Amino acid sequence: VELQKSKQNWFKERTIYYSTFPIREQLDKGVTNYSLNAVFCIAILDFKFNDYATECEKDEYLHEIKLKNQNGNVFYDKLTYLYVEMPNFTKKEDELKTRLDKWFYFIKHLDDFQSIPQIFKDEVVFEEAFAKAEIAKFTIEQWDSYQHSLKGYRDLKGAVDSAVENAVKATIEENTIFMSKYLNGNGVPFAIISKSTGLSIEEIEKL
Repeated sequence: VELQKSKQNWFKERTIYYSTFPIREQLDKGVTNYSLNAVFCIAILDFKFNDYATECEKDEYLHEIKLKNQNGNVFYDKLTYLYVEMPNFTKKEDELKTRLDKWFYFIKHLDDFQSIPQIFKDEVVFEEAFAKAEIAKFTIEQWDSYQHSLKGYRDLKGAVDSAVENAVKATIEENTIFMSKYLNGNGVPFAIISKSTGLSIEEIEKL
C-alpha cells in the first residue's frame, strides 16, 4: 500500500517493481511448488495519471488492473494493481453507499474533520481509525504527554490487575481450606478430600 501526494515519473513502473518483492519473498520462505499467494498493490494518489485512452477513464477514481491475454481474459488472477485517483472522488457525505465509498471519503477529507461525522459513528473500524489519526497529528510535546499518560495508565492497570489476581487467588485458597476442613470434620477420607480440593494428604493432615 502506498500513499503518493505528488505526481512522479515512472510511478506505474515503480509499483510494478515493488510488487515483485512479495512474490519473490514467498519462495525465499520455503515455497517449492510455485503455488503463490495473491499479491495486491494498492496506490492511493493525490493526482491523476492523465494518460488514459478514453475520456470516461479520466473521470474514474478506482482503476483495477490485472494480467490479461490478447482476448481480454484474465490470464493470472493472483496479481492485482489498484490505483485510486483521489481528485476524481467527488462524492458528498449523503452519497456514500458502500464501505469503500466511506473509506475514500475518510481518506480525502480527514484533515477537514473537526469531529467524527455522523455517518462514521457506531462503526468500530472508523472510530479506531479516527483515534489513530488524532494521535498521528500530535506535536512532539503532545506525543510526550500522551506517552507519559499511557505509561501511568499501564502502571495503574498492572497494579490493579495484580491486586485482583492476588485477591482471587487468596479467596480460592481460603475456600479450599474451608472445604477441606468441612469434609474432614464429616469423616470424609483424606484421599477423597485430596481429589476434590487438589490438596495433598500431607497438607490436609496439617489443617
